[in-house]
Amino acid sequence: MDFQILINNLTNPSLLFFVLGILAVRFKSDLEIPPTSAKFIALYLMLSIGFKGGQELSHSEFEMTIIWALIFGIFLSAAVPFYTFFLLKSRLGTPNAAAISAAYGSISAVTFVAAVSFLDLQGVSFGGYMVAVMALMEAPAIISGVILLRKYSENKSNGGMRSIVTHAFTNGSVLLILGSLLIGLIADEKQAEGIKPFVTDIFKGFLAVFLLDMGISSGRKLKSFFKNGYFSTVFAILVPLVNGCVVAFASYWITPGDGDRFIFSILAASASYIAVPAAMKLANPEADEGLYIPMALAITFPFNITLGMPIYWMIIQAF
Repeated sequence: MDFQILINNLTNPSLLFFVLGILAVRFKSDLEIPPTSAKFIALYLMLSIGFKGGQELSHSEFEMTIIWALIFGIFLSAAVPFYTFFLLKSRLGTPNAAAISAAYGSISAVTFVAAVSFLDLQGVSFGGYMVAVMALMEAPAIISGVILLRKYSENKSNGGMRSIVTHAFTNGSVLLILGSLLIGLIADEKQAEGIKPFVTDIFKGFLAVFLLDMGISSGRKLKSFFKNGYFSTVFAILVPLVNGCVVAFASYWITPGDGDRFIFSILAASASYIAVPAAMKLANPEADEGLYIPMALAITFPFNITLGMPIYWMIIQAF
């Protein structure tokens, strides 16, 4: 492993602000981000990611590689919850298993941004359509998670399949990122330049503030997280590692580009802590937020941007 890459990842400002948030809780500081501000920043990040994905997609020639990439991404997002759910159900119960499996089937936009920075350091480019793939991988996992919840939950009063699908796509987080993707796709190029400073130039600053807030939130919920022992910690490391390594190898048959394969790997390995928690709060209120949010944010996210990315990159270089 290239230790310079590891050092660069460990000194990533996003990760350091996240750590600062956890330390603030440990030191019992009164540091906090107002809830309304935190919600605005989360909405901004999803708007920016979706719009830039649409813009990139509008500049890409619609080839079979793009179509297969979109299909592969949607398949990954929908399929991962179905195997992870049954690893979790007997240990953590149906509501928690559904929420966690949806989170690990979905993606982390923040980890995606970190992966782009990693590729920049390597001098490797990736297809702009991968931003669209990332945006489209939010909803399928939520749908799969809610389907599993409805099928195996004792509470059968939450509506039929139509309401499940409708809720998954009209959830605020999913609707914003898909709507922004569509707007970016059809927007006039000259008009789109007018909002470029808003969706691009200030993105990393807002990302740092958002991760500071996530660090504070995770720090407050770690006590509940540690009640579940080592199982949830091991799961939050091994499952992303397996997903990332398998996809790093298998993605060769989808796209030969090293950059695209790396993005696929990190998307498969990441876990959502924006769209899925927002959706599960409404669809699955019995799930313990103090379990699945820290798993995705306090364990999986740091693992991926420190050790995970160099590992996936080595596999891609080897195969």
